[in-house]
Amino acid sequence: MPGIFRDAPFGQICRMVLGPQVFPYPDEKEGFQFPVPESEKKKSVSIHGDVERAEPDENSLSPPSGSESESKSDHQSVSWYSDGDLENPQMWSTAKKTFTFFQICLLTFSVYSGSAIITPAQPVFIHIFGVSAQESSLMLSMYVLGYGVGPLFFSPMSEVPRLGRNIPYFASFTLFIIITAVTSRVSNFPGLVVLRFLQGFLGGPVLATGGASAADIFSFPKISYGLIFWGGAALAGPALGPLLAGFSVPLTTWRWSMYELLILCGFSWLLLFFCLPETNADFILLKRAQRLRRSTGNEKLRSESEIKQGNLQFLNLLGGYLTTPFLVMLRDPSIAFINLYTGLIYGIFYSFFESFPIVYTQIYGFSVGITGVIFLCVIIAFIFGGSTYLCLTKFHYEPYTLKYFVGSPEHRLLPGVFAAFIAPFGIFIFAWTSREDITWVAPTIGIVLYLSCVFILTMCIFIYLPMSYPRYAASLFAANTFLRSAVACGAIHFSQPLFNNLGIGKGCSVLGGLTFGCFFGIFAIWKYGDKLRARSTFAQVY
Repeated sequence: MPGIFRDAPFGQICRMVLGPQVFPYPDEKEGFQFPVPESEKKKSVSIHGDVERAEPDENSLSPPSGSESESKSDHQSVSWYSDGDLENPQMWSTAKKTFTFFQICLLTFSVYSGSAIITPAQPVFIHIFGVSAQESSLMLSMYVLGYGVGPLFFSPMSEVPRLGRNIPYFASFTLFIIITAVTSRVSNFPGLVVLRFLQGFLGGPVLATGGASAADIFSFPKISYGLIFWGGAALAGPALGPLLAGFSVPLTTWRWSMYELLILCGFSWLLLFFCLPETNADFILLKRAQRLRRSTGNEKLRSESEIKQGNLQFLNLLGGYLTTPFLVMLRDPSIAFINLYTGLIYGIFYSFFESFPIVYTQIYGFSVGITGVIFLCVIIAFIFGGSTYLCLTKFHYEPYTLKYFVGSPEHRLLPGVFAAFIAPFGIFIFAWTSREDITWVAPTIGIVLYLSCVFILTMCIFIYLPMSYPRYAASLFAANTFLRSAVACGAIHFSQPLFNNLGIGKGCSVLGGLTFGCFFGIFAIWKYGDKLRARSTFAQVY
């Protein structure tokens, strides 16, 4: 438990203000001695205390085990002290991993729920501000666009070893809460639109960095288990947002949607501040190298990330990470298509927020609050989709990984091929059963079928993207988040005239047809993605 407090923002701030004697690391304690390989034990060096020791010769490397000789750049590499080093996130106990990743999922859920939590208030905005239905939808679309743009600027920073994951998490989420508090008190429509965009913009880095954090904590064969729950949080957030505010807004004021978001995010922030440890291995080792340089006076000690980056300036390094999301889409057509396809299925998901009032309020006569309860079908979809993918992971992909390790990234897309084929049928069921003479259960079944397939597709994509270019995981997720958010933003606005002009049946059939057409694209990437990646100029640079 002290280790969790020490590595969380709270502990790091305490160490900065009060000194390293508060929450000390093992290598800062009296009598610490480097663990070294058996062959090097005679050369082990005690850092603190008066332990008798033999001085290493100029070419020996006394610090951490796993380092065999001094690097060609005349630096000594600082790595994990042993294979079971407890500062290595992948060596944490199951309880610590679970608690840490629960916080990341909660942060993801909190930010995502902020998107649709305001939708029950859209009719209120039409009344009190005198705006059209399209203008009122800006409350949702600007937030969605914002959390697509935000990761492009902030999330790649989490790939910079000098920043780690917690600095982007803490900075962006704190600003997100501040902007949410301001949004809850604004009294003019243009101000609300701008602030809703800023809310999404500042919350976006939290969303795009979660997948990279999962890769930090879980070993490769186990990462799918973490991503299943992270994906569930991402899916449940927008779906349960209307439920959170569906009963309070009609009875009080639209501001309660923001108050409820503040309560949820306030609890998430407290956990983040006091209990979320750093998960980026490069950042942890960089900080270890800095501590060892201070305690030993040996300026040759460097972490691997410092050695690789050499004297590269921080701004140049950051610029490279910020341009990566665009470069990978331009140079690898398979990644570009995956991002566009994710945008389509995400846009259809958000179009449901415009179709639900038409179907369940106008056709079936449900109240705003009860219509919000219908979104609980997303949880049912997560249970079906998550259970299916969990079984695939347990009985096929985990044994496959243990045998072939990475294997073919395209092999991870195979469940997505089947899901992409089935998903349009869910849309068609929703489209043509949304009638007064057919029970409301029928279109709801269509939603469950579609979203179950979407969940499986999303899991396949979340695995495929970082496997394609592991080093740029956060940048790949940032690009994916941007594309799907941009398409979803447009979908929120084109879905209203689409449904009003064509009706639910024909309007959703258009979306179902597009979805079925994209099935052939997913099939092509599964079949030929490795050849496309081999020909991409980004792969050659990488």
